[in-house]
Amino acid sequence: MDRIYLVTGAAGHLGSTIVRTLVAQDQKVRALVLPTDKLAEKLPSEVECIKGDVRDIESLQPFFEPAPELEKVVIHTAGIVTIASSYNQLVYDVNVTGTKNILDQSLIHGARKMIHVSSVHALPDKPANEVRSEISHYNPDEVNGLYSRTKSEASALALNAAEEGLDVSIVLPSGISGPYDSGRGHMTQLLVDYCKGRLTAGIHGGYDFVDVRDVADGILACVDRGRKGESYILSNRYFSIPELLEIFHQVTGRKPVKTFLPTWFAKVTAPLAELYYKVLKQPPLYTPYSIEVLTENSNFSHEKASRELGYTTRPMEETVRDSLTWLEQIGRI
Repeated sequence: MDRIYLVTGAAGHLGSTIVRTLVAQDQKVRALVLPTDKLAEKLPSEVECIKGDVRDIESLQPFFEPAPELEKVVIHTAGIVTIASSYNQLVYDVNVTGTKNILDQSLIHGARKMIHVSSVHALPDKPANEVRSEISHYNPDEVNGLYSRTKSEASALALNAAEEGLDVSIVLPSGISGPYDSGRGHMTQLLVDYCKGRLTAGIHGGYDFVDVRDVADGILACVDRGRKGESYILSNRYFSIPELLEIFHQVTGRKPVKTFLPTWFAKVTAPLAELYYKVLKQPPLYTPYSIEVLTENSNFSHEKASRELGYTTRPMEETVRDSLTWLEQIGRI
Protein backbone atom coordinates (compact mmCIF):
# COMPACT_ATOMS: atom_id res chain seq x y z
CA MET A 1 0.00 0.00 0.00
CA ASP A 2 1.20 3.50 -0.81
CA ARG A 3 2.02 5.74 2.12
CA ILE A 4 1.45 9.32 3.17
CA TYR A 5 3.54 11.01 5.85
CA LEU A 6 1.72 13.39 8.17
CA VAL A 7 4.30 15.71 9.73
CA THR A 8 3.43 18.11 12.55
CA GLY A 9 5.68 21.08 13.25
CA ALA A 10 6.68 20.85 9.60
CA ALA A 11 7.93 24.44 9.39
CA GLY A 12 10.36 23.97 12.27
CA HIS A 13 14.03 23.07 12.03
CA LEU A 14 13.61 19.30 12.44
CA GLY A 15 10.20 19.11 10.79
CA SER A 16 11.29 20.94 7.66
CA THR A 17 14.41 18.77 7.40
CA ILE A 18 12.27 15.63 7.56
CA VAL A 19 9.96 17.08 4.90
CA ARG A 20 12.93 17.91 2.65
CA THR A 21 14.21 14.35 2.98
CA LEU A 22 10.82 12.79 2.23
CA VAL A 23 10.25 15.00 -0.82
CA ALA A 24 13.70 14.02 -2.14
CA GLN A 25 12.54 10.39 -1.83
CA ASP A 26 9.34 11.16 -3.82
CA GLN A 27 7.12 10.42 -0.82
CA LYS A 28 3.68 11.94 -0.31
CA VAL A 29 3.80 14.49 2.50
CA ARG A 30 1.06 16.35 4.33
CA ALA A 31 2.40 19.09 6.64
CA LEU A 32 0.64 20.64 9.63
CA VAL A 33 1.61 24.30 10.00
CA LEU A 34 0.30 27.11 12.17
CA PRO A 35 -1.96 29.54 10.27
CA THR A 36 0.36 32.44 11.13
CA ASP A 37 3.67 30.66 10.48
CA LYS A 38 5.41 32.45 7.60
CA LEU A 39 8.12 29.78 7.52
CA ALA A 40 5.55 27.44 5.95
CA GLU A 41 6.10 29.34 2.70
CA LYS A 42 9.63 27.90 2.58
CA LEU A 43 8.43 24.28 2.42
CA PRO A 44 8.78 22.46 -0.93
CA SER A 45 5.91 23.03 -3.35
CA GLU A 46 5.25 19.27 -3.50
CA VAL A 47 4.07 19.33 0.13
CA GLU A 48 0.36 19.51 0.95
CA CYS A 49 0.16 22.13 3.71
CA ILE A 50 -2.72 22.01 6.19
CA LYS A 51 -3.20 24.94 8.53
CA GLY A 52 -3.97 23.87 12.07
CA ASP A 53 -2.87 23.82 15.68
CA VAL A 54 -2.04 20.74 17.75
CA ARG A 55 -3.93 22.33 20.65
CA ASP A 56 -7.16 22.49 18.64
CA ILE A 57 -8.67 19.07 17.90
CA GLU A 58 -11.16 20.42 15.37
CA SER A 59 -8.40 22.05 13.32
CA LEU A 60 -6.63 18.67 13.12
CA GLN A 61 -9.44 16.93 11.22
CA PRO A 62 -8.33 18.03 7.72
CA PHE A 63 -4.79 16.89 8.60
CA PHE A 64 -6.02 13.40 9.46
CA GLU A 65 -8.87 13.25 6.92
CA PRO A 66 -9.48 9.81 5.38
CA ALA A 67 -7.12 8.59 2.69
CA PRO A 68 -8.22 4.93 2.44
CA GLU A 69 -5.82 4.14 -0.38
CA LEU A 70 -2.85 5.35 1.66
CA GLU A 71 -1.40 4.15 4.95
CA LYS A 72 -0.78 7.01 7.35
CA VAL A 73 2.56 7.54 9.07
CA VAL A 74 2.45 10.33 11.64
CA ILE A 75 5.68 12.09 12.62
CA HIS A 76 5.02 14.41 15.54
CA THR A 77 7.77 17.03 15.76
CA ALA A 78 5.63 19.97 16.89
CA GLY A 79 6.82 21.36 20.20
CA ILE A 80 8.28 24.37 21.93
CA VAL A 81 11.94 24.16 22.95
CA THR A 82 12.77 26.54 25.75
CA ILE A 83 15.61 27.14 28.20
CA ALA A 84 13.68 29.97 29.88
CA SER A 85 13.38 29.89 33.66
CA SER A 86 9.82 31.18 33.99
CA TYR A 87 6.71 29.02 33.60
CA ASN A 88 4.88 29.36 30.30
CA GLN A 89 1.44 27.76 29.90
CA LEU A 90 1.84 27.71 26.12
CA VAL A 91 4.82 25.34 26.42
CA TYR A 92 2.69 22.88 28.40
CA ASP A 93 -0.31 23.25 26.10
CA VAL A 94 1.75 22.53 22.97
CA ASN A 95 4.15 19.91 24.32
CA VAL A 96 1.72 17.91 26.45
CA THR A 97 -1.87 18.65 25.44
CA GLY A 98 -0.87 18.92 21.78
CA THR A 99 0.88 15.55 21.91
CA LYS A 100 -2.17 13.93 23.52
CA ASN A 101 -4.34 15.29 20.72
CA ILE A 102 -2.03 13.88 18.03
CA LEU A 103 -1.85 10.51 19.79
CA ASP A 104 -5.63 10.35 20.12
CA GLN A 105 -6.25 11.31 16.50
CA SER A 106 -3.64 8.82 15.30
CA LEU A 107 -5.55 6.07 17.11
CA ILE A 108 -8.95 7.24 15.86
CA HIS A 109 -7.82 7.54 12.23
CA GLY A 110 -5.93 4.25 12.17
CA ALA A 111 -2.37 5.47 11.68
CA ARG A 112 -0.06 2.69 10.53
CA LYS A 113 2.80 4.14 12.59
CA MET A 114 3.51 7.17 14.74
CA ILE A 115 6.86 8.62 15.75
CA HIS A 116 6.76 10.89 18.79
CA VAL A 117 9.73 13.25 18.91
CA SER A 118 10.64 13.72 22.55
CA SER A 119 14.05 14.78 23.88
CA VAL A 120 16.91 13.47 25.98
CA HIS A 121 15.71 16.09 28.48
CA ALA A 122 12.90 13.66 29.30
CA LEU A 123 15.49 11.31 30.83
CA PRO A 124 16.34 11.63 34.53
CA ASP A 125 19.87 12.76 35.25
CA LYS A 126 22.59 10.32 36.34
CA PRO A 127 25.87 10.76 38.24
CA ALA A 128 28.85 12.12 36.29
CA ASN A 129 30.24 9.84 33.56
CA GLU A 130 27.53 7.21 34.03
CA VAL A 131 26.05 6.25 30.66
CA ARG A 132 22.54 7.58 30.07
CA SER A 133 20.42 5.26 27.95
CA GLU A 134 16.75 4.62 27.19
CA ILE A 135 14.17 4.06 29.94
CA SER A 136 10.93 2.08 30.00
CA HIS A 137 8.79 4.65 31.84
CA TYR A 138 8.67 8.45 32.09
CA ASN A 139 7.93 10.50 35.20
CA PRO A 140 7.99 14.31 35.02
CA ASP A 141 8.73 14.43 38.75
CA GLU A 142 12.13 12.86 38.04
CA VAL A 143 13.38 15.73 35.83
CA ASN A 144 13.94 19.46 36.30
CA GLY A 145 12.76 22.43 34.26
CA LEU A 146 9.57 23.15 32.35
CA TYR A 147 10.81 21.80 29.03
CA SER A 148 12.08 18.54 30.55
CA ARG A 149 8.89 17.99 32.51
CA THR A 150 6.63 18.56 29.50
CA LYS A 151 8.68 16.22 27.33
CA SER A 152 8.64 13.55 30.03
CA GLU A 153 4.88 13.81 30.53
CA ALA A 154 4.24 13.71 26.77
CA SER A 155 6.45 10.62 26.43
CA ALA A 156 4.46 8.90 29.17
CA LEU A 157 1.31 9.62 27.18
CA ALA A 158 2.91 8.02 24.11
CA LEU A 159 3.65 4.83 26.07
CA ASN A 160 0.03 4.78 27.27
CA ALA A 161 -1.12 5.05 23.64
CA ALA A 162 1.10 2.09 22.74
CA GLU A 163 -0.67 0.04 25.40
CA GLU A 164 -3.98 1.07 23.85
CA GLY A 165 -2.90 -0.29 20.47
CA LEU A 166 -1.12 2.53 18.66
CA ASP A 167 2.14 1.50 16.99
CA VAL A 168 4.14 4.42 18.35
CA SER A 169 7.88 4.74 18.92
CA ILE A 170 9.62 7.53 20.79
CA VAL A 171 12.83 9.21 19.64
CA LEU A 172 14.94 11.33 21.97
CA PRO A 173 17.30 13.72 20.14
CA SER A 174 20.04 15.55 21.98
CA GLY A 175 20.93 19.17 21.12
CA ILE A 176 19.88 19.63 17.50
CA SER A 177 22.17 21.68 15.25
CA GLY A 178 22.85 22.04 11.55
CA PRO A 179 21.55 23.78 8.42
CA TYR A 180 17.98 24.65 7.39
CA ASP A 181 17.14 26.46 10.62
CA SER A 182 15.03 29.37 9.43
CA GLY A 183 14.05 30.16 13.01
CA ARG A 184 16.12 31.07 16.04
CA GLY A 185 17.50 27.80 17.34
CA HIS A 186 20.04 28.16 20.13
CA MET A 187 22.90 26.51 18.25
CA THR A 188 22.16 28.61 15.16
CA GLN A 189 22.09 31.79 17.23
CA LEU A 190 25.40 30.84 18.83
CA LEU A 191 27.04 30.48 15.41
CA VAL A 192 25.50 33.75 14.16
CA ASP A 193 26.72 35.64 17.23
CA TYR A 194 30.19 34.14 16.83
CA CYS A 195 30.41 35.09 13.16
CA LYS A 196 29.24 38.64 13.89
CA GLY A 197 31.87 39.07 16.62
CA ARG A 198 29.29 39.38 19.40
CA LEU A 199 30.54 36.29 21.23
CA THR A 200 33.57 37.53 23.14
CA ALA A 201 33.54 34.94 25.93
CA GLY A 202 32.34 31.40 26.48
CA ILE A 203 31.54 29.35 29.53
CA HIS A 204 32.79 26.02 30.74
CA GLY A 205 30.60 22.96 30.47
CA GLY A 206 29.21 21.28 27.38
CA TYR A 207 26.52 19.13 25.85
CA ASP A 208 25.79 16.44 23.27
CA PHE A 209 25.09 18.12 19.92
CA VAL A 210 23.75 16.24 16.89
CA ASP A 211 23.14 17.17 13.24
CA VAL A 212 19.48 17.69 12.36
CA ARG A 213 19.92 15.60 9.21
CA ASP A 214 21.14 12.62 11.24
CA VAL A 215 18.11 12.95 13.51
CA ALA A 216 15.79 13.13 10.49
CA ASP A 217 17.37 9.99 9.02
CA GLY A 218 17.04 8.23 12.38
CA ILE A 219 13.36 9.13 12.60
CA LEU A 220 12.61 7.85 9.10
CA ALA A 221 14.49 4.62 9.86
CA CYS A 222 12.38 4.30 13.00
CA VAL A 223 9.19 4.33 10.94
CA ASP A 224 9.87 0.83 9.61
CA ARG A 225 12.41 -0.51 12.09
CA GLY A 226 11.38 1.05 15.39
CA ARG A 227 9.56 -1.23 17.80
CA LYS A 228 6.17 -0.39 19.29
CA GLY A 229 6.45 1.28 22.69
CA GLU A 230 10.24 1.56 22.49
CA SER A 231 12.41 4.66 22.87
CA TYR A 232 15.55 5.49 20.88
CA ILE A 233 18.16 8.10 21.78
CA LEU A 234 19.33 10.03 18.69
CA SER A 235 22.47 11.68 19.99
CA ASN A 236 26.02 12.26 18.76
CA ARG A 237 28.68 12.86 21.42
CA TYR A 238 29.62 15.33 24.13
CA PHE A 239 31.27 18.58 23.05
CA SER A 240 32.67 21.00 25.57
CA ILE A 241 31.90 24.64 24.83
CA PRO A 242 35.63 25.42 24.34
CA GLU A 243 35.89 22.52 21.85
CA LEU A 244 32.78 23.66 20.01
CA LEU A 245 34.03 27.25 19.71
CA GLU A 246 37.39 25.98 18.50
CA ILE A 247 35.56 24.11 15.72
CA PHE A 248 33.80 27.39 14.86
CA HIS A 249 37.24 29.02 14.62
CA GLN A 250 38.75 26.25 12.49
CA VAL A 251 35.82 26.18 10.04
CA THR A 252 35.29 29.94 9.69
CA GLY A 253 38.83 31.22 10.16
CA ARG A 254 37.47 33.97 12.40
CA LYS A 255 39.02 35.18 15.62
CA PRO A 256 38.98 32.45 18.30
CA VAL A 257 37.26 32.90 21.64
CA LYS A 258 39.92 32.70 24.34
CA THR A 259 38.04 33.86 27.42
CA PHE A 260 35.91 31.35 29.32
CA LEU A 261 33.92 32.31 32.39
CA PRO A 262 33.85 30.09 35.48
CA THR A 263 30.60 28.27 36.11
CA TRP A 264 29.85 30.17 39.31
CA PHE A 265 30.08 33.49 37.45
CA ALA A 266 27.80 32.21 34.68
CA LYS A 267 25.22 31.12 37.26
CA VAL A 268 25.29 34.55 38.94
CA THR A 269 24.91 36.50 35.70
CA ALA A 270 22.48 34.11 33.95
CA PRO A 271 19.31 35.93 35.12
CA LEU A 272 20.69 39.21 33.73
CA ALA A 273 21.61 37.54 30.44
CA GLU A 274 18.10 36.11 30.17
CA LEU A 275 16.62 39.58 30.66
CA TYR A 276 19.07 41.10 28.15
CA TYR A 277 18.10 38.70 25.38
CA LYS A 278 14.43 39.16 26.18
CA VAL A 279 14.86 42.87 25.49
CA LEU A 280 16.59 41.99 22.19
CA LYS A 281 13.73 39.59 21.38
CA GLN A 282 16.26 36.82 20.76
CA PRO A 283 16.52 33.38 22.35
CA PRO A 284 18.91 33.68 25.30
CA LEU A 285 22.25 31.95 24.90
CA TYR A 286 22.30 31.03 28.54
CA THR A 287 19.89 31.01 31.47
CA PRO A 288 19.96 29.41 34.94
CA TYR A 289 18.33 26.31 33.41
CA SER A 290 20.77 26.08 30.50
CA ILE A 291 23.75 26.45 32.87
CA GLU A 292 22.38 23.49 34.81
CA VAL A 293 22.09 21.49 31.57
CA LEU A 294 25.64 22.37 30.49
CA THR A 295 27.06 21.13 33.77
CA GLU A 296 25.08 17.89 34.15
CA ASN A 297 25.93 14.46 32.78
CA SER A 298 25.56 14.47 28.97
CA ASN A 299 26.96 10.99 28.38
CA PHE A 300 24.10 9.77 26.19
CA SER A 301 24.36 6.48 24.33
CA HIS A 302 22.81 5.97 20.90
CA GLU A 303 23.96 2.35 20.76
CA LYS A 304 20.37 1.05 20.67
CA ALA A 305 19.44 3.30 17.74
CA SER A 306 22.61 2.33 15.89
CA ARG A 307 21.93 -1.37 16.44
CA GLU A 308 18.20 -1.43 15.68
CA LEU A 309 17.74 1.50 13.28
CA GLY A 310 21.11 1.68 11.53
CA TYR A 311 21.54 5.18 12.98
CA THR A 312 24.78 7.05 12.18
CA THR A 313 26.19 10.52 12.84
CA ARG A 314 28.49 12.89 10.98
CA PRO A 315 31.44 15.01 12.17
CA MET A 316 30.64 18.33 13.85
CA GLU A 317 32.99 20.08 11.42
CA GLU A 318 30.65 19.09 8.57
CA THR A 319 27.63 20.30 10.54
CA VAL A 320 29.20 23.70 11.23
CA ARG A 321 30.45 24.09 7.67
CA ASP A 322 27.03 23.33 6.16
CA SER A 323 25.32 25.56 8.72
CA LEU A 324 27.64 28.38 7.76
CA THR A 325 26.83 27.92 4.06
CA TRP A 326 23.11 27.90 4.82
CA LEU A 327 23.28 31.05 6.95
CA GLU A 328 25.21 32.84 4.20
CA GLN A 329 22.66 31.76 1.58
CA ILE A 330 19.73 33.20 3.53
CA GLY A 331 21.61 36.38 4.48
CA ARG A 332 21.83 35.80 8.24
CA ILE A 333 25.60 36.37 8.17
